[in-house]
Amino acid sequence: MEDIILEIINQFGYFGIFLLIAVENIFPPIPSEVILTFGGFMTTFSSMDRWGVVVSATIGSVLGAVILYVFGRVLNIERLENFFGSKLGRILHLKRGDVRKAGKWFIKYGNKAVFLCRFIPIVRSLISIPAGISKMKFSKFLFLTIMGTFIWNVILIYLGRFAGEAWETIVFYIDFYSIIAIMILASTVFVAGVLFIKKRFIENNNKK
Repeated sequence: MEDIILEIINQFGYFGIFLLIAVENIFPPIPSEVILTFGGFMTTFSSMDRWGVVVSATIGSVLGAVILYVFGRVLNIERLENFFGSKLGRILHLKRGDVRKAGKWFIKYGNKAVFLCRFIPIVRSLISIPAGISKMKFSKFLFLTIMGTFIWNVILIYLGRFAGEAWETIVFYIDFYSIIAIMILASTVFVAGVLFIKKRFIENNNKK
């Protein structure tokens, strides 16, 4: 995949970066660190300008985020509540109130979540969906997304430019950071899942 990414950037320049980053936001497994650091490296020997790369990457990031936000708006709380209230939802011990609780949590902490999650692999793409589901004000979502993705893009592009031909070293360290972040996230989800099962299944069975 890395060879394909580099070839697209080499052939299409700014548009290639824009397209790859937009797709990366919708399909997180595509490595944005490769796109951005290599784009930064290209500014050292090609006609590509550092700010041109930053702008292209940021526009692509925002486009991908908006698509997922719209998906979240279409999904909406009402449809989730219907699923939670369905036969399958009851089997899983899900409750309609869980959706509202999650919505209230996002309303309270959504601003920080949308901004800070832009610096966490995979989550920085997916955070747009709950923002849409909770009907976060679009102008606020757009502003926070632009700010977060702009900072992330500037950091990686300048690191790639600074590293030069050793740009792949930056990718290695970013990959290490990604692994740590994903492990922490997975551990958090696991603990939350265990607590949920304990509360909904074990405790409910004890009451019977």
